[in-house]
Amino acid sequence: MYAIIATGGKQYKVAEGDIITIEKLGVEAGEKVTFDQVLAVSDNGLKVGNPTVDGATVEASVLREGRAKKVIVYKYKRKTGYHKKNGHRQSFTQVKIEKINA
Repeated sequence: MYAIIATGGKQYKVAEGDIITIEKLGVEAGEKVTFDQVLAVSDNGLKVGNPTVDGATVEASVLREGRAKKVIVYKYKRKTGYHKKNGHRQSFTQVKIEKINA
């Protein structure tokens, strides 16, 4: 059984027991989170929502919050002496899918 959920502007295909990394939710580690934007559920057949499946939820527990590795952004224009170096670390939340309620 799997489900397709939408969170943080992205879509994820999840099954029970999966550990996924999503955009930061601002929830402490150990707490429970419920995703109600379930786009599709597959148990015996595929049930696709319009845009979401009515009454379907996905329950997950937060494992940790953190920040990804630094990505270096370097802008450079030749012959003008212009260069700019910038770094970015994206925040994330790691969750474990506990149960899919269809």
